[in-house]
Amino acid sequence: MASPKFTAPDGMPKQDQVNEFYQAVAEADLQPLWVQKGIMPKEPPLAAVPFAWKWKTLKELAERSGELIPIDRGGDRRVLSLSNPGLSGQPFATPTLWGAVQYLGPGEVAPAHRHTPAALRFVIEGSGVWTLVNGDPVAMSPGDLVLTPSWSWHEHHNPGDVPMLWFDALDLPLARSLDAVFFENGPDQMVNRAVDPTSNSELHFGSGAGLVPFEEKVTQAYSPLFAYRWKDTDRALANTLRKSETGTASLRFVDPTRGIDVMPTMRCSMHRVSAGAKTRTSRRNGSSVWVTFRGSAVATIGEERFYLDEGDMFAVPSWCPISIEATHDADFFCTSDAPVFEALGLDRAEFLD
Repeated sequence: MASPKFTAPDGMPKQDQVNEFYQAVAEADLQPLWVQKGIMPKEPPLAAVPFAWKWKTLKELAERSGELIPIDRGGDRRVLSLSNPGLSGQPFATPTLWGAVQYLGPGEVAPAHRHTPAALRFVIEGSGVWTLVNGDPVAMSPGDLVLTPSWSWHEHHNPGDVPMLWFDALDLPLARSLDAVFFENGPDQMVNRAVDPTSNSELHFGSGAGLVPFEEKVTQAYSPLFAYRWKDTDRALANTLRKSETGTASLRFVDPTRGIDVMPTMRCSMHRVSAGAKTRTSRRNGSSVWVTFRGSAVATIGEERFYLDEGDMFAVPSWCPISIEATHDADFFCTSDAPVFEALGLDRAEFLD
């Protein structure tokens, strides 16, 4: 015999009261916590997936864009953004990082603008281009890291006769998620193309050996040094590798005046892996985008294996294990959102081997 159905004192069955309650909650634009599924997972649920973009394809399409797409206001950067297949068609490499390849043809100028998302350039191929950062002309060559921090005016010039390609990274997805994106076009004006080989930022803060101007006080949140030259990076990697017992070397680019990350939202690092050597398998929350600058390697990211050659780019999602084994001596540039997680006390990392 079935149990009698409970009836509330006012004569309404309890289940009807529950249904009415949920309807009232929904109409008030509220949601009860006790019916939420997966809101507090044991590990971060990942939308982005491990993925690699081949340089051969990137370069071919960038060159075609140079033939077909002009640079003018409204579309003043010839950029192909890395679109992670796990992010539903968004032009983002990871949920917090924009990665892209930019092409600038001979004699072209990408006009001045500024925006709150911070940006950086890592040069892959070509020479002769320079970037004007807040009025300071910064020459660009392969292997150089060039900063264009948040809300700084910047424009790109190619006075030479060969095209140039470089990797762009921005914290644009992060800034968008915080409703913090602002943009402004600069004035269209003639710029002096007689560029000094050394920028003002390098004259002041690029002396190396831990030397900075005696009474210079840096108040902005980003590095006052806008260019980190490949010759210096290469030498530091070689010196570090000499003392390495693993055949690997890793260096972090820092503000020379304070030793902190070059920008508050993006960490930049360089990694060298000797032929036959392999990095430890590690994972951390927060994501990263990598560029294979030289050599070749196999990257194991989660359950995926990617065979990498010079120029190939790849994305590592949050909390996804990664290891790299070099088939030839290889150098990698990496940018990540690690400073954000550390500043918020949310950083977590571990080695798995």
